[in-house]
Amino acid sequence: MRSISTDIITKNIKEMCIEANYLLSPDVKKAILAAASSENEGVGKNILEQLKKNIDIAETDNIPICQDTGMAVVFLKIGQNVHIDGCAIEDAINEGIRQGYAEGYLRKSVVGDPLIRKNTNDNTPGIIHYDIVPGEQIEITVAPKGFGSENMSRVYMLKPADGIEGVKDVIIETVKMAGPNACPPFVVGVGIGGTLEKCTLLAKKALTRDINSHNSIGYISQLEDELLDKINNLGIGPGGLGGTATALGINIEIYPTHIAGLPVAVNMCCHVNRHKTRVI
Repeated sequence: MRSISTDIITKNIKEMCIEANYLLSPDVKKAILAAASSENEGVGKNILEQLKKNIDIAETDNIPICQDTGMAVVFLKIGQNVHIDGCAIEDAINEGIRQGYAEGYLRKSVVGDPLIRKNTNDNTPGIIHYDIVPGEQIEITVAPKGFGSENMSRVYMLKPADGIEGVKDVIIETVKMAGPNACPPFVVGVGIGGTLEKCTLLAKKALTRDINSHNSIGYISQLEDELLDKINNLGIGPGGLGGTATALGINIEIYPTHIAGLPVAVNMCCHVNRHKTRVI
């Protein structure tokens, strides 16, 4: 049994909130650089060049890549042989978010009640997901999620008879509806299976996967490639102003489901697909 202090959890989350907002994930940065080199459309290419400059400025000057510094989404994989010492773990996580958004001068975008709309002024609470796994470590992923793209996400409760073609159709439909509103080029996270809430969680987790990777299941890997090609042939392009770089990547995750269902969630993300992972 290994003991981990909640002070360590708070410290790491604070630092990760800042890093995620200042430094774009290497896989996404690489994809933007590649898209800027290959984009043929004049306006689209110009937008991608501006995105490159924005990334460089954020890194050099230690400022946020985007003014929407997101709602903090935190994934924890907690080893079952870990004993957590200190305060309640949820309090420790939110304290890390609070400190990170204050010290990093990150925009506070969370309201305490979805209808009354009063800002909490510290970007808490975060959205926290826990998994209990073998081992004596804690893996933390912090993924600040902006709402320009979040608002363009969708959940579909398809019928089993809709099959794989129905799944393709709703993914493409969601991207088309997002258009310029989700700040393309996109990263598209897809969850298929489970229940309504499970497929949505899968789609969110999919956004934290390296966009150069593929699902380990062969036909899902092929589906990722097929859909990426179809999306990039829609003509939406960078900023929604035309071109071939509509999406930088599409990651799909699946889970068993009920005989009567085929849930599909599509979580749209702008080019600022932020996520940092640490193991403590």
